[in-house]
Amino acid sequence: MNADSQAAPAGRERIVMLQTGFGEGRRFLAAWQAWRDAGDDPQRSARLVFIAIEPQPPTRTELSAALRTSPWPDLARALLAAWPPLTPNLHRLSFDAGRVQLLLRVAEVQTGEAELVASVDRFWLDEPARGSALDRIQAPALHLCKALGRLAASGALLSASSASPELRAGLTTAGFSVHASLPGDGPQAALHATFEPAFSQSLAPSARRHRAPARSAAPPNPNRRALIIGAGLAGCAAAWALAEQGWHCSVLERRAQIASEGSGNPAGLFHGIVNAQDGLHARFNRAAALEAQRAVQRATDEHGVQGSTAGLLRLESTLELRVMQATLARLGLPPDYVQALDAAAASARAGIALAQPAWSYPGGGWVDPGGLARSFLERAAGHVALRTGVKVHALERGAGGWRLLDAHGEVIDAAEVVVLANAGDAMRLLADAGPPMLTMARSRGQISTLPAAALPFAAKLPITGAGYLLPELRGRVIFGATSHADDADASVREADHRLNLAQLQRLTGCQFDIDPEQLGGRTAWRWVTADRLPVIGAVPDVQAFADPRSRSAPRSSPRLDQPRFVPRLPGLFVFTGLGSRGITWCALGAQVLAASVAGAPVPLEARLIDAIDPARFSVRRARRCGAA
Repeated sequence: MNADSQAAPAGRERIVMLQTGFGEGRRFLAAWQAWRDAGDDPQRSARLVFIAIEPQPPTRTELSAALRTSPWPDLARALLAAWPPLTPNLHRLSFDAGRVQLLLRVAEVQTGEAELVASVDRFWLDEPARGSALDRIQAPALHLCKALGRLAASGALLSASSASPELRAGLTTAGFSVHASLPGDGPQAALHATFEPAFSQSLAPSARRHRAPARSAAPPNPNRRALIIGAGLAGCAAAWALAEQGWHCSVLERRAQIASEGSGNPAGLFHGIVNAQDGLHARFNRAAALEAQRAVQRATDEHGVQGSTAGLLRLESTLELRVMQATLARLGLPPDYVQALDAAAASARAGIALAQPAWSYPGGGWVDPGGLARSFLERAAGHVALRTGVKVHALERGAGGWRLLDAHGEVIDAAEVVVLANAGDAMRLLADAGPPMLTMARSRGQISTLPAAALPFAAKLPITGAGYLLPELRGRVIFGATSHADDADASVREADHRLNLAQLQRLTGCQFDIDPEQLGGRTAWRWVTADRLPVIGAVPDVQAFADPRSRSAPRSSPRLDQPRFVPRLPGLFVFTGLGSRGITWCALGAQVLAASVAGAPVPLEARLIDAIDPARFSVRRARRCGAA
């Protein structure tokens, strides 16, 4: 393979490339084709991850026109089919059964680099298609180069279309050796460099390699085997994502069937959200909803799962249409992600006369969560073993990793990596690993169902707002749902049916007389965190964090203000706290988890990784104690 396609040592698990300025995708397609052409060559890496940072990527129409004459027509068609709504976040596009991934960061180069979590083998600093030229990035050059040094793997190669003095000086300070040329680069590159940091007092502190525990590369694991506790949406999605990284998993489920508890409703919805401040929740939900759309589409197209990605309406009860439209314009959210509709347009899409404006999510929809969980396991076929009817009573750490014990203290299984994807029961098992680090609340929810013919309307799309209504499924409609904290009653209650009916009347503006006793329903429990975000990542070593003698930094160090710097228990991960958004969050959450386990580039921005990090609770408690 040439320098454009292979810069990592032979036999490496993956090669990671980064380009600033995606343009029309020519360099990505060339690298992908070269990776394919290598076939069974032992010099080829098992996986290719290509990261592109582009402030203004081409629209689907522009990309289609540009790719008409591509020398790689099959790859060009696959790229075009996967092209996402160009929202300002990190997009993960997957090809060749996950062995090739494109991480497209829609952002300016300086901010885009800072938010990446990856170890990069090959850099191309090319001109963005419509952004700031590299030779005009002068004042931020040192900041940019620091980010490159933070991302660079040992021996990483770099080529740039600019050879400005500022860029040369910044690269040298960051630990790169600038030289004349690299093989296979062609005449367009003006500057070449290799990451060769000399870890000495002469090197600027900014270039020295300090990796936070939550960002450190995973320890070598030649077996690449993990145990996953729980076979709901979280556990099954985790098995799929780890399979894409080449890992094998055993999934242990205490029930006789998968998705029998919180993931057991007959259908549920998924969608993003819009927030005027575009804060952490909005950005995480946006990225998750786009990943969910891809997962649901695959499940319905290839695995026979019932569901739809044809759109969803979220009614707006507080904002006027002009305010909604102004918010979308200010945030730069494209219409293929979300639109603001007046009541008439929303009514036309819904098939119901609605009295309120609505947020329309063209890629939102609904799905059978049990079917989605099954599709994840089917996509992991050959890399996953499912064991049902197995209850893990305790978790024990030993010299060789983690052991799962039954009620008699016998070992069920053991592995170096364990993922707790068992909702609230994760808190019990985490108590075996050390002091409590996670607190979640249990919320009881009840859905209601009735024959579709009993309603005076037929919804074309899922409608949500104060409650929700799903389109007809097997002759019935599903609506709800109630929410009661700390309620352990498993029965289906008439009082909750009445609450759901009242919500349905407010949602649709229709009055109808339905006897609650004629309704069907189901009760389940959701586990939610205080900040309403999931818990995904390596489990913190709370005891080490709490003991100042176990840390090199003093307790007053600002490093402790960030979850990423909290020490971790090796090989133990958690994936829980999905609340009522399991369908929306499971696919992206699984990919983030698998990247953390495998040491791969994480398909989420650094600040959002911190926002869902299990260590965030320990950091907040430490802050409160320090302030007291």
